Amino acid sequence: MNDKHLPNIAPVCLQRLQATAVAAAFNGNKITFSTSRIVKIPLLSPFRPLAMNDAYLLPELIARSAERAPAAPALTDAAQSMNYDALQQAVTAFASGMVGLGLQRGERIAIYLEKRFETVIASFGAAAAGCVFVPINPLLKAEQVAYILRDCNVRALVSSSERLALLQPALAACPDLRFQLTVNPEAPPTNDASPSIAWQDVLQAGANPAAQRVIDSDMVAILYTSGSTGKPKGVVLSHRNMVAGAKSVASYLENNADDTLLAALPLSFDAGFSQLTTAFHAGARVVLLNYLLPRDVLKALVREKVSGLTAVPPLYIQLAELDWPAEIDAHLRYFANTGGRMPRQTLNALRARLPRSKPFLMYGLTEAFRSTFLPPEEVDRRPDSIGKAIPNAEILVLREDGAPCAANETGELVHRGALVGLGYWNDAQKTAERYKPLPAKTPGRDSGLVLPEIAVFSGDSVRMDEEGFLYFVGRRDEMMKTSGYRVSPTEVEEVLYATRMVGECVAFGLDHPALGQAIQAIVTPPAGGDVDPAALLAECRQRMPAYMVPAEIAVRQGPLPRNPNGKIDRKLLASEFVAANETVAG
Repeated sequence: MNDKHLPNIAPVCLQRLQATAVAAAFNGNKITFSTSRIVKIPLLSPFRPLAMNDAYLLPELIARSAERAPAAPALTDAAQSMNYDALQQAVTAFASGMVGLGLQRGERIAIYLEKRFETVIASFGAAAAGCVFVPINPLLKAEQVAYILRDCNVRALVSSSERLALLQPALAACPDLRFQLTVNPEAPPTNDASPSIAWQDVLQAGANPAAQRVIDSDMVAILYTSGSTGKPKGVVLSHRNMVAGAKSVASYLENNADDTLLAALPLSFDAGFSQLTTAFHAGARVVLLNYLLPRDVLKALVREKVSGLTAVPPLYIQLAELDWPAEIDAHLRYFANTGGRMPRQTLNALRARLPRSKPFLMYGLTEAFRSTFLPPEEVDRRPDSIGKAIPNAEILVLREDGAPCAANETGELVHRGALVGLGYWNDAQKTAERYKPLPAKTPGRDSGLVLPEIAVFSGDSVRMDEEGFLYFVGRRDEMMKTSGYRVSPTEVEEVLYATRMVGECVAFGLDHPALGQAIQAIVTPPAGGDVDPAALLAECRQRMPAYMVPAEIAVRQGPLPRNPNGKIDRKLLASEFVAANETVAG
């Protein structure tokens, strides 16, 4: 869907805004603003001027860069750009509009848009108003969106008129929704329960956002991630979580004001939104990209002279099959992987195409933003490692009883520190399962400390070698139990990729009366080739122990389906496979 209309915001973003103290009144299904007096809003007035590294609240990342270099480019979307001064003023104006509408500290504002200027302005503007922003993946359908709106009691929804029109039947079941903000000039939908407001009206009328006090332990965002029950879980993050994450990631990626980062991942995904926070902390530029094909990513890298790219393995697998223009290597300073282990074959192919670019292999949790990274200088020595803890975080590997694991012993990855989130929204049970007090004798926890420290128990199995480098083994809830052995799907997939006989692949366990679970693999043909399942199975037998060899390999045309965050949807493929076989058997 193409619902861009950037010119609407340009007049407001490119001049010093006047704030209007207003009274909001309902007029049928519209909202009108009556002016009481004109007041000048200082530049993001709730926040005192601070040095570059002294940002405490999420909107201060933009404010500090606007103070240092107001004319520096902050955002690019297609042929349009916005500098830090314009972005700062637009964020302030949006915050003013939200306060003028009566939204209170901590109330939720959802954003259901593709990547565009308004998406960024609304996210940071909601935070500046003392509210909580809820970015919704634009690929989600109406009922999925409505579930999120109901789950976290969203008060205002920012979207386009086209998207809002499709949502109207589902929005009738969202009783807490009070306002619908439309970013384009077409006639917005009408709804008696939640009147519509034009984006321009919000930016041009509002009250001083200083009216609402905010501190860094306040929640600022709820990011929804896939849940084991099929319903997404809302991970609650504070200002402190997001600012500490921005500073940490920017420090090891060495982001600076000369960088241009490509935002290719969804902004509803923690690693996608991180492109904004790390760039704004450094005063760098972010290029917003809504791509249809992997080749669109390469075109953007060339056109915008991108210096930093972060993506997930499925995208990198597709990119590695393409011919890369030689000029990319001249300016792409690094490429970073997150959201799963990058296959060795893919990593080698990318490094061959980008000999001067530094590879950063990262591991992260939405519940704690980012956890580890492997320094580029270690990639040749340990390409399968997820590295060590990022700055200002500690990663522990613990046994079931809470005791630290020995070197190379598999245990659960536990993350402690400033990036640990505030739990799952409105879900005490799941929060208690994932966010737990550290055991009393955990390293760094002196016996004299009385109050508990909450850490994220990831549910991921890892091991730590003698030098402290971590290696991902698998997710505990995806581990396959076959012939008495616990097998990670990732291990099987790594071998399949290493054969170079497949394009994409996924492995999962199926119930089996004798084995417990039989390993099933689904693969796609490599670019320009075919798959011979018998030959592939023979190669697997040469490369892995017998208990790990798939019982069957099914071939389908690619690409494999993705979940909303761009990862191969293992659960969907497994459920489809089971359903299809039950139908055949029936």
